[in-house]
Amino acid sequence: MSEARIRIDKWLWHVRLVKTRGLAADLVTGGHVRLNGTRLDKPGRAIGPGDVVTVVAGGRVRVLRVLDCGLRRGPASEAQTLYADLDAVPPQPAPGEQLS
Repeated sequence: MSEARIRIDKWLWHVRLVKTRGLAADLVTGGHVRLNGTRLDKPGRAIGPGDVVTVVAGGRVRVLRVLDCGLRRGPASEAQTLYADLDAVPPQPAPGEQLS
């Protein structure tokens, strides 16, 4: 486990959602990032495990739960261990209902 908190722009770069920290900062200041449902406007905002980050980038909305902050921008396989993709969770049927 790494440190408990990290800047949002650095985390977005660590998990490889953007190619540079500058682009990550631009996403945040442009209003394309939400933290636990609240729109962020400062790239220095600290996040940590358990937070939910919503990012609109490349015409796609990503909803990610922070699992770890990470220590570096490593390979993609390492980056994927830092978050859980909440969009990838299959829909759950209501009690007594079946999915078709």
